[in-house]
Amino acid sequence: MTFVDTAPVPAGRARRALRAPGVRIGGLALLVAAVACAGLFAGRGVTPEGVRAVLLGAGGDPTAEHIVLQLRLPRMLVALVAGACLGVAGLVLQSALRNPLAGPEVTGVTPGAVLGAVTATGLGLAGWESPTAVVVAACIGGFAGAGLLWLLAGRDRGDPEQTAVYGVLVSAVLAGLTAVVLLVAPGELGSVVQWLIGSTEGRVWQHWNLLWPWAAFWGAAAWLLAGPLTLLRCGDEQAAAAGLATGRGRGAALVCAVALTAGAVSAVGALGFVGLLVPHLALAVFGADLRVTLPGAALLGAAVVCGADAAAQLLSRLLATALDADRLTLPVGALTTCVGAGLLMVVARRRADER
Repeated sequence: MTFVDTAPVPAGRARRALRAPGVRIGGLALLVAAVACAGLFAGRGVTPEGVRAVLLGAGGDPTAEHIVLQLRLPRMLVALVAGACLGVAGLVLQSALRNPLAGPEVTGVTPGAVLGAVTATGLGLAGWESPTAVVVAACIGGFAGAGLLWLLAGRDRGDPEQTAVYGVLVSAVLAGLTAVVLLVAPGELGSVVQWLIGSTEGRVWQHWNLLWPWAAFWGAAAWLLAGPLTLLRCGDEQAAAAGLATGRGRGAALVCAVALTAGAVSAVGALGFVGLLVPHLALAVFGADLRVTLPGAALLGAAVVCGADAAAQLLSRLLATALDADRLTLPVGALTTCVGAGLLMVVARRRADER
């Protein structure tokens, strides 16, 4: 007689496995809330006690209310959404191109978006204070950069190594064109340094009102592509065998990635290494199921950028006090670039040691 094991242990394990991503998402949400609070309290001009009084409605002078509610709060929200955009865009790019180094920074997307914003500013068509025009210009530049990579890759689009080489070349060319534009009209483009480095300084409610619907739409579109992206990560042959039109799937994914990157760049500029490293962390925490990993990448990107912004504000306060320079401000992009470069070196050395 054969007995069938009907013990509930496997089912319990399955339920625990299903709950695990939810627990991690919840933990990340708490982390995002913590760094958001840090961003509100880290700035200059208002003491932590003054910030607490404004947030709790316990009174406070009009200057403190203006700084907290009209400057710090929208700045924090923009940093969160921009970080989420870059995290999702990086994961989409790396999955669609099957390349762990295919971040927005090295695929022509971010340099193209920066070039579009800078060029539009130089021509007088857009400016740092006109977010709508900047978004349009950044989108045009981002799609141009991605399209140039698409054309150069040609038949090698499914080859991760060739795509990476072409991406670096396209990014270098676009960065050179941006430098040329800056040289042609240096007097008119002094403020675009914020796009080149990345900064959340001066973000107001107008930027937030424009960014969050854009991010919500394209983020939802990217999540709907989680299935095709998972297949593309396995390779074109396996994806085609599963019935996926690889060209259309990859094209749709690239459109989402470019749109998300362009929205982030138009709001905070080029934040180095966020879209490159956050996807690796998201995959390590949540695994290869992109239905869960994409929201995880959004939360991780939000936490990284907002946390970096809070750290940059705190360092600015310390440096201003030490150097007796009240206007000294450390851009958040400088911090993400330095820390990201260090982390990338550590990851590269570990992989080299494993080989």
